[in-house]
Amino acid sequence: MSAIASRTAAPAPAGAAPREAGLAPALAAARARLGLVALLFALAAVAWWSTADRMAGMDDGPGTELGALGWFLGVWLVMMAAMMLPSVSPTVALYAHMARRRGRLAPLVFTGGYLVTWTAAGLLAYGLFAGGRALLGDDLTWDGAGRWLAGGTLVVAAAYELTPLKDVCLAKCRSPLGFLVGSWRDGTAGALSMGARHGAWCVGCCWALMASLFALGVMSLAWMAFVGALIALEKTLPWRRTVTYGTAALLLALGVALLAAPDAIPGLTLPGDGMGTTMDMGGMG
Repeated sequence: MSAIASRTAAPAPAGAAPREAGLAPALAAARARLGLVALLFALAAVAWWSTADRMAGMDDGPGTELGALGWFLGVWLVMMAAMMLPSVSPTVALYAHMARRRGRLAPLVFTGGYLVTWTAAGLLAYGLFAGGRALLGDDLTWDGAGRWLAGGTLVVAAAYELTPLKDVCLAKCRSPLGFLVGSWRDGTAGALSMGARHGAWCVGCCWALMASLFALGVMSLAWMAFVGALIALEKTLPWRRTVTYGTAALLLALGVALLAAPDAIPGLTLPGDGMGTTMDMGGMG
């Protein structure tokens, strides 16, 4: 694999920090495999369209009901494809360059493994949401502890942005060459495994941002786009520290505003204000 790494890695710009230089091989591979990148962006666009169609009128703000498990997991998988495929496309392109003799389907299998991990994360989130509702019931309504829980989630997410664990996980997402070389597995099973492992690093990097989406309204297309943009900026812009601190500041400001003056937050649907609607989703309940 060292030979593969040497052929793939592009020289870092003069003065670039070692971790920031890790973006160069993935971006170079993306430029060399524009067809694959275009396919991933096209899949993301279809996922955005499908998400907008399925979630139309369902945003009830913080604490929006998630529906039946099967329905939610289907929507969640499409949401993750819409939000994550653009930012992970350089990594997939780099993997495709390194696995170019292992078949054209290998990059798509890698992407599938990545989405499998995010689906598992959605299952965990659903379990926590449903368990909290079962244990606390009406205590989690907006007029009860719901507002404080939503605001506190955003504050915790802001704090996580500044932790060493976030830094380590983000470095894996921004410098995928070392991950691919160090965890290389041949074959279709290897592609699936590597995609799932890379997805696990991505979950470690972005779980707090996804928790923020739940706090703001998981069925809101606007907040989904907002969180997806933050994820893409953190993974791709060269000014990693600046973007991370900026994200933390934004989340903190939203958390404080949600607690102190939620009406002042543009685009936020407040539970019970009549903007969201309850829809029949095939046995959602």
